[in-house]
Amino acid sequence: MSGQTVVAAATYSRAREFVKAHFNHEIIWQGAVRTSDITESDFLREAAWVIFCSGFRERTLRRHFSYLSLSFCDWESAKVISENAAACRTAALAAFNNQRKVNAVIEIARRIVRVGFPTLKDDFLSKPIEVLQTLPYIGPITVFHLAKNLGLPVAKPDRHLQRLAVALSYPDAHLLCQDIATLTGDPPQVVDLIFWRYLAETQGRWQSYAEA
Repeated sequence: MSGQTVVAAATYSRAREFVKAHFNHEIIWQGAVRTSDITESDFLREAAWVIFCSGFRERTLRRHFSYLSLSFCDWESAKVISENAAACRTAALAAFNNQRKVNAVIEIARRIVRVGFPTLKDDFLSKPIEVLQTLPYIGPITVFHLAKNLGLPVAKPDRHLQRLAVALSYPDAHLLCQDIATLTGDPPQVVDLIFWRYLAETQGRWQSYAEA
């Protein structure tokens, strides 16, 4: 095992211990998501979560997401959201005043109605990253956030994980999480979640571990 991997593994071990003690339900959730089992409701909810989370504090969004879910008919179906788009838009904007994001969610629902969720899911299972990037408001970084939340074995290369990867002598977050996944048996998406949650909660204390 290289020195690079030893330090990364030690950092991950500390992060995992912390997250397991305080946010074990998140580890359980992420580990249980199976891409093949994703439903239309799951897809709508996770796409909306990533869209609204983009450029926004996760903790703040979490406080408002129950109301946003109600605004979008609790993700019952794309058809229901599409048929009630005006009411959904008005209700959602009352809690989250960003028309582009609200409209993006409605457009995803309309797309599902047009093509049918079975077709969209088949396309997604065949070419996940390519298909997800065609969704409105899903970009080159957020696509990996959504893919991870839908159960794909990928890491989200956001600025926090990228900085950690560089500090641990890795070129990017993907390779860091894949290396740790191979070493520990934890899926890359779980490794990502553990590192991300630890970074969010400890506000940079990982630096002392990475430099140890």
